[in-house]
Amino acid sequence: MPKTLKNEFDKKLTYENLMEAHIKSRKGKGYRKEIIEFNLKQEEYIMWLLEQLQTQKYKHGGYTAFYVTKPKLRKIEKSRYIDRIVHRWIVDNFLEPIFVPQFLNTTYACLKNKGMHRACLYVQNTMKHCKRTWGEYYILKMDVSKYFDNINKEILLNIIKRKIKDEKLLWLIKEILYAQKREKGLEIGNYTSQMFANIYLNEIDQFIKHKLHIKNYCRYLDDSLVIVKTKNEAKKALTEIEKFLENNLKLKLNKKTQIFKNKQGVNFCGYKINEYRLKIRDKGKRKLKKKVKKLQEQIKLGKITTQEAHKYLTGHMGYIKIANVKNLTDKLFYKE
Repeated sequence: MPKTLKNEFDKKLTYENLMEAHIKSRKGKGYRKEIIEFNLKQEEYIMWLLEQLQTQKYKHGGYTAFYVTKPKLRKIEKSRYIDRIVHRWIVDNFLEPIFVPQFLNTTYACLKNKGMHRACLYVQNTMKHCKRTWGEYYILKMDVSKYFDNINKEILLNIIKRKIKDEKLLWLIKEILYAQKREKGLEIGNYTSQMFANIYLNEIDQFIKHKLHIKNYCRYLDDSLVIVKTKNEAKKALTEIEKFLENNLKLKLNKKTQIFKNKQGVNFCGYKINEYRLKIRDKGKRKLKKKVKKLQEQIKLGKITTQEAHKYLTGHMGYIKIANVKNLTDKLFYKE
C-alpha cells in the first residue's frame, strides 16, 4: 500500500470485496432479523450497492439511537446494515492499510493483535523497567473529556487528506462523516468511528514521541499514560499536551487527569497495576461475578447450555488469566 492513496477506489471496488465485507460484518450476528433478510438476497443487494458506489449515488442512511448503561451510560447510534458493510469495506481496504502502520506500537485500542490486556502488560513491564532504572518515578494519567462527542470533523478530514488524495474515496468518507449534519462528534457503534478515533489521537501520540521525546507512553483509545522520572517533568508534559490538544484538536482533558508517584500503582483498562502485581479491580470482580451468576441461573432455567455460557465467557477468561488473582477462576465458576 502506498504512503498516500490515489486512484485506489475503483481498484478496490469489486463485488468480491463487498461480499467479503458483508461476510465479516455479519459474523456472530447471523441470528438478527436484518441480516437474515439480507442473506436471502445477498447477491442482489451487493450488486445494487456496487452500482451505487460506482456511480456515487450512494447515500448513507439514518441511525437508530439507544442507550447502554455498562460500563457507563452511553448513547449508541446504529446504522443500517448495508451501511455497515460500507464501513467495513472502507476500513479494511483503505483506512487500516494506510494509517495503522503510522501508529505508535504503544497504541492498543481497536487494533488487531493489540487490546487492553496487552496494553496492561506493556504498562507493567515499563513500570518494572523504570523501577530498576530510577527507583522512584511519576505517572501522568490522562483522559480526554467526552472524546467521541468532541471530535472535530473538519480537523479529522484534513488529517485524512494528508494521506488520501483519491477524490472518490474522500467523497465516501465525507458521506459517512456527515451522514448526521453536525460539525463534531462521531457515532459510537460505527466500525469506522473506532478507526477515525485512533487516526485523530495519533496526532497527539506523534507529538508526545517526536516533539516531547517521551519514551514511556501508552494509549488505549482516549485513556493514556506518561511515565517520567520527576514530578516536574510530568507537569511540563501535561502543560504541553493540554496546549496541543486544545490548539490542534479542539479537545480538553477531564478532571480524572492526575500526576502521582509510582508507589500507589495505577488503574488502567480495568486493572490495578504496579511493578509486581496486575490485579482485576474490585469493581471488575463484582461485575464478573454478577455475569457468572446470571449465566448460571439461565443454565438452570434451560435458556442456554453450559457450552454457550463458556463461549460467552471466553473473553472474560482472558481478562482473568493475565491477572495475579489466586483461585479467582475457581471462586467464580465452581461452588465451594
